[in-house]
Amino acid sequence: MPRRHISVTGAPEAPLRAALTALRTELGVSDVYPPEALADAARPPVLPTYDATDIPVFTIDPPTSVDLDQAMHLARRGTGYRVRYAIADVAAFVVPGSALDAETHRRVMTLYFPDEKVPLHPPALSEGAASLLPGQTRPAALWTIDLDAEGRTEAVDVRRALVRSRAKLDYEGVQRQISEKTAEEPLALLEVIGRLREELEVERGGISLKVPEQEIVERDGGYELTYRAPLPADGWNAQISLLTGMAAADLMLAHGTGVLRTLPAAPDGAVGRLRRTAHALHIDWPHHVSYAALVRSLDPAVPHHAAFLQECTTLLRGAGYTVFRDGAVPAITTHSAVAAPYAHCTAPLRRLADRYASEICLAAVAGEAPPDWVLAALETLPHEMAEGGRRAGTVERECVDIVEAALLKDRVGEVFDGCVVEVEERRPSVGVVQLESPAVIGRVESPDGLPLGERLRVRLTQADPSHPAKVRFVPA
Repeated sequence: MPRRHISVTGAPEAPLRAALTALRTELGVSDVYPPEALADAARPPVLPTYDATDIPVFTIDPPTSVDLDQAMHLARRGTGYRVRYAIADVAAFVVPGSALDAETHRRVMTLYFPDEKVPLHPPALSEGAASLLPGQTRPAALWTIDLDAEGRTEAVDVRRALVRSRAKLDYEGVQRQISEKTAEEPLALLEVIGRLREELEVERGGISLKVPEQEIVERDGGYELTYRAPLPADGWNAQISLLTGMAAADLMLAHGTGVLRTLPAAPDGAVGRLRRTAHALHIDWPHHVSYAALVRSLDPAVPHHAAFLQECTTLLRGAGYTVFRDGAVPAITTHSAVAAPYAHCTAPLRRLADRYASEICLAAVAGEAPPDWVLAALETLPHEMAEGGRRAGTVERECVDIVEAALLKDRVGEVFDGCVVEVEERRPSVGVVQLESPAVIGRVESPDGLPLGERLRVRLTQADPSHPAKVRFVPA
């Protein structure tokens, strides 16, 4: 999933649309699937015998989403709570060793562009037969996680089941129902359980970035940068996914085989760059205040806070996948942002590793060894995911450059206030400047060197979505 959510509202004008199309061509990204893979996707799935369609699960996603990975039902259980979380069972559709399987290993993950997405699985599968669409019976990995009164995990179960979503909800509608006290208990408990899990996150030292969606809005023949701040319901929903990912990691570690999502502590250099970004955006970050405490104090509805939260995603770039088997637990098992062991398992329609994580957890609960096809893939899975992650990172960076060039294309020659947040070690004349307004970043060059961490007035010399250099500044 993208760390930065960027979209273009309205019909993108020709230069921006052409630049995004050219980027897809350059990266060899296509939404066209081999005929053999499409034929595989049309095959009927292997259905489980356990019928859980009586559980009234529901989905929460953006209004336009149709690739629905997760559905939930929340209930009280004595003084505690029961979370049921259904995850699309992609393995019911994808035969190991098939053409479709090979194509998903080539693609690795869904790629998100501002104007469209290029899915991991054919839409007939990801937006149809395997998606947890309302009113449709679907195979799923059904998690049941029992929590105590404080929201701590007491028991975990996962099994294959048939499920049927009762409703497709969106974040704004969910927030409105909860705020207006009109939500029925299974939905109203999202706030109760979400808040409890957020408190436990603070207790263990974890942090969830409330990254706003960055929108480039077409207006008066040009573009304007806006942010959509996440609602509290976004965060509560994310806590259910985190809860499941942590439960999956614990199952894997207890049974000696797994694929974890790990993240070491951020290096000092990355934190230093982020401090300079805070300085550029006039965000006060005293040295005695931790990164986690600062982030929790920010309001994503405030534009310069939103811009800073976007840049906070740079601290996630060291994340990777760590596999282990036969009880040989790795040295690093935790994800520093989660502050606990964690596994990706809740988005198998959009991320390859999640299909394998589900299979390992299903086997662990059943007291069985994971399937041979899962074990055979473990050795190369981290490399595949790393390559896919690099491709997704390139898409993200290039898209940011393209949309910011479109935003500034009519302002070449203007002078902006900014701050130098990065200087190349081998070329101190080249660096990165963070503007105060609009809150974009760009390459800056000066033959006299650049004052790292200092404010600087810069002149925009280039803003062309179709040019390889995209956006360029020089000191004014």
